[in-house]
Amino acid sequence: MYIDKISINNFRNMKNISVNLNNGLNVFYGDNAQGKTSFLESVYLCGTGRSHRANSEKALIMFNETESHIKAHVCDEYSNYKIDVHLKGNDKKGVAIDSVPLKKLGDLFGHLLVVVFSPEDLELIKGAPSIRRRFIDMELCQLSHIYYYNLQQYYKVLKQRNSLLKSIYKDPALISTLSVWDEQLACYGCEIIKSREGFIEHISGLAGKIYGEASHNNEALQINYKPSLSIKNYEDKLIKNRLRDIQLGSTGLGIHKDDIIFIVDGYDVRGYGSQGQQRTCALAVKLAEVELIKSLKKRSPVLLLDDVLSELDIGRQDYILRNIMPVQTIITTTGAYDIISRAGKKTFIFHVQNGNITFEGPSFMV
Repeated sequence: MYIDKISINNFRNMKNISVNLNNGLNVFYGDNAQGKTSFLESVYLCGTGRSHRANSEKALIMFNETESHIKAHVCDEYSNYKIDVHLKGNDKKGVAIDSVPLKKLGDLFGHLLVVVFSPEDLELIKGAPSIRRRFIDMELCQLSHIYYYNLQQYYKVLKQRNSLLKSIYKDPALISTLSVWDEQLACYGCEIIKSREGFIEHISGLAGKIYGEASHNNEALQINYKPSLSIKNYEDKLIKNRLRDIQLGSTGLGIHKDDIIFIVDGYDVRGYGSQGQQRTCALAVKLAEVELIKSLKKRSPVLLLDDVLSELDIGRQDYILRNIMPVQTIITTTGAYDIISRAGKKTFIFHVQNGNITFEGPSFMV
C-alpha cells in the first residue's frame, strides 16, 4: 500500500499544494516551522480521520479560512482509490472514498494504514497511561472494525453509567437501574481486553526481536499488558466498587484505566531506563507495528518518521534506514544529505519552505 499523490488545500500553513510520492523512501527537508510535520499530519489524517498532534480540528484549518481539503490517491496490489477529508470550521468533518461519503468515521479505518513515529512518541514510554491506551486503541482500530465498534459502544455505556452515578448520589433509589449498565460495560470491556491482550502479545514478540537487534542483543525487551480488571471478575468488581463510584460520580475501574509496561532486563524502563533505552523501546514498538500490520492485513502501511533520526544515535539511525524497505516511508529532517548518503537506495527529495513543497528529484546515492 502506498500514496501515489496527495493534494492539500488550506491545511495548517499549506495553501494549495500537490505532491507525487515515490513508493519507497521520500525525504522532506527544510528549516523548522516550515510545514514538514504538517505534511505528515495530513497523511495521518487521511488514514485515521484524526490528527496525532491536535485535539481541535479548527486548529488544522489555515488561519482566516473556513475549511480545508486533503485528497490522497492510494494504491495497492488490489485496487486504487481516493480518500477525501473535508475539514469544516463550524461543522463536523466529512470523509469520502471515491467521492462516496462515509456514514461513520470508523469506515475509514483500513483504507490507508499508517504508522507515525515522532519525538513525542517518547511519551509512549514515559508519559501518562492515557497515551499508551490511545496507542493501543488507534492501532487496533486500524486492524479491526469490530474493535472500533466495541470501543465506541463501551464509551457510550460508560458515559451513561457515569451520568447515572451522579443521579444516584442525589436519588439513591435509582441504584436498582445500575445493573443494566454494569452488564453492558462488562460485556464490551471483556471483548476489548481480549483484543488488547492479543495485540500486546504480538507487539511484545515483534518489538522484543527488533529491540534485541537494535541493541546488538545486549538487552531484552518485554511489553506487559496491565488491565484494570480481569475478564473473570469484571462485573463483580464493578458491583463491589459501586459505593466509591457513586461518591465520586465516575467509574473508577475498567478498560479506560488500563496500562502497558515496558520491561528491559527485568526493569521498568519508564522509571529506571536511560534516555537511549526509552528511545530504542519507542523505535522498536513503531517498527513492530509495521510488521504486525503487514502480517495481519497482508498489506504494508505507510511509515511516517517525523524528524526522529536526529533523536537517535548513528547505530539506531542506520538500523531504521536498513529496515524500512519495502514500506513507503516519508521522513522529515532539517538536513537531507546525511540520510541520502546512508540510505543506499533510491530516494525522492522534497524541499519544504513556508508551506510550499518543491520536488528536487530522485537521488541514487549508495
